[in-house]
Amino acid sequence: MIACTGAWTGSMFLKRTFAASIGTPRYRTNLALRGAAVFAAPVSGSSTCSLTGSTQKVQNFINEVNVGYEEVHRKFEEQFWGTKMALSNGTLLSSGTAPPNYSVAALTETKKNMEDFLADPKKLEQTRELLKEKDISPEQKKVLSIFERTFKCYIMENPEAKQLREEATKLEGILESERNRMKLGATIGGEFKELSSVGLRNRMRTDDDETIRRACWEGLRSVGPFVCTHGFIDIVVARNRMAKALGYEDFYDYKVTQAEGFGKARLFAILGTLEQGTRSINAKAREQLAASKGAAALEAWNTGYMTAGDVTQKMDPYFPFERSVEAWGRSFAAMGIRYKGATMDLDLLDRKGKYSNGFCHWPQPAWVHPDGRWQPSVTHFTSLADPKAVGSGLNALNTLMHEAGHAAHFANVVQPSPLFAQERAPTSVAYAELQSMLLDSLVGDAAWRGLYARDRSGQVMPWDLVKADIEATHPYKVFTLRAMLAVPYFEKALYELPEAEVTAERIQALADEVEARICGGLGGRPLLSVPHLLADEASCYYHGYVLAEMAVHQTREHLLKTLGRIVDNPAVGPALTEAYWKWGNSEIFLDLVHKFTGTPLTGDAWVRTLGVDLAAHIAQEKEDYDKAVALPAPSSRPGDVDLDMRVRFVDGDAVIGDTAATG
Repeated sequence: MIACTGAWTGSMFLKRTFAASIGTPRYRTNLALRGAAVFAAPVSGSSTCSLTGSTQKVQNFINEVNVGYEEVHRKFEEQFWGTKMALSNGTLLSSGTAPPNYSVAALTETKKNMEDFLADPKKLEQTRELLKEKDISPEQKKVLSIFERTFKCYIMENPEAKQLREEATKLEGILESERNRMKLGATIGGEFKELSSVGLRNRMRTDDDETIRRACWEGLRSVGPFVCTHGFIDIVVARNRMAKALGYEDFYDYKVTQAEGFGKARLFAILGTLEQGTRSINAKAREQLAASKGAAALEAWNTGYMTAGDVTQKMDPYFPFERSVEAWGRSFAAMGIRYKGATMDLDLLDRKGKYSNGFCHWPQPAWVHPDGRWQPSVTHFTSLADPKAVGSGLNALNTLMHEAGHAAHFANVVQPSPLFAQERAPTSVAYAELQSMLLDSLVGDAAWRGLYARDRSGQVMPWDLVKADIEATHPYKVFTLRAMLAVPYFEKALYELPEAEVTAERIQALADEVEARICGGLGGRPLLSVPHLLADEASCYYHGYVLAEMAVHQTREHLLKTLGRIVDNPAVGPALTEAYWKWGNSEIFLDLVHKFTGTPLTGDAWVRTLGVDLAAHIAQEKEDYDKAVALPAPSSRPGDVDLDMRVRFVDGDAVIGDTAATG
């Protein structure tokens, strides 16, 4: 008999003022957090259940797989975090473990161990045999079914494919190590200034000097030749050979089939309707920009600045970097979003050697044990903020809202195995990205800015500035859509190249060709500088952002229609938890969107948003803004910010603050 009784009683009040003094103060925030004890606790409402005979045999197997997977998953994710954050050997993690060595070799080994665990044909064979048992419970059948789906994504019965997979993994580790050591930056005033890719893009958006903007763009362009001469070509070849050995058309077809459950042809049929539907909108927007700002505005290093640079600088005081965490916490709490006792490590600051992209991973997936105990998630969450840079506060806030949206989603997966709450195949890329992109979209709403966009004295962003930003960006939002589309179209074309054409010159030319065709000209973020292309877990992934953005607009329309408002509506968190979050990968992404919104996923809502007349859009935003500013400031709300989580702010090896240390 398995006892499944008890209820969660482990929450506590925790308060902390975080301050970092690492050479000079790099980060400072004041935020009272209501946290939660970080231990497994019984799930409220659990019931007593019993297992006999064959069901006990099934449960023993399920338990063995769940515990085994947790172990190999955790060790890989610890190495992933340690190498990407460039941690010193032995740095203590929030889980209490301190791996003695963080290295590319250890990352490669732990990734292989995790994939070997999932690729064990004996596990798949036993899973299928147990599914034939007549007496298994519906929950056991559900768990065995996700085992089968997951194992099928990793099992490579072809020895050649398995060898090629291992070869690609080693090459990826070497390239990532080289890329982290790359001396990236721009020549400014006759001197080379080291800047990360994020720093270069930020200067391009905000610097008044066109020569500096161009130098920063050229710095980003240098990533392409670098990666093409440091192993990327061999990685592309190995990936394609592996996929073809498994019977797929190419590596892209393999990746999308594993993650989404449908192939490359169907994916690009969906993306094709969006590409065709926005082609004329993009051309019109480019013509409008050239007419209003001059032909030079269409140059890759100028477009971002011309559409937002001046306004970005004016808005900067209303997004102070040190208030970004508070804005995220208060905003999520007001929407009824909770993290169910999760622990989160936040490494927010840019620094040399750190991985050049924000991400959110889970060394500990959330799940419900067979005896009803709840296992909270552990999250590793990073961004690349530079507090001194213009626009850093807004960038940090967007990243926080995005990655914290991921964290909220995966913290609320309530399923009977950790395999339902891991972010790799068969978890849909689009399903995962929908949750984060929906929540970061709020930062651009006048309803949100009228409450949370405040300067250091607490003054709200004035309407004239909100309006100016709308006027500067709304006509050109199609540029973002087309830039997003360019990444999957480039990777599609890349993996369709004949092997003899996979050369540094052809790859770089192909990237420019795709940008010109999809974007209308070279883009501000050169395709080969996109870090997703390099890492296995993120390659052939970007289409997920496009599908997710389609779902964002469709979901926003539904929430506004059914709830009236999104910002600070306490019904939003529970609605998202019930509709999307709790299911994990037990449901198909397209089905979840259809069930929640009442219509199949299309790009119609997104296209409608782009097509809204500017004057009509301003009028609606003004109405929302006026309602927001009439409300009390969020900082005046009584009590702690209740997110039901533990937070550690870290900067590489250094722990800036930990809510578990105070109470």
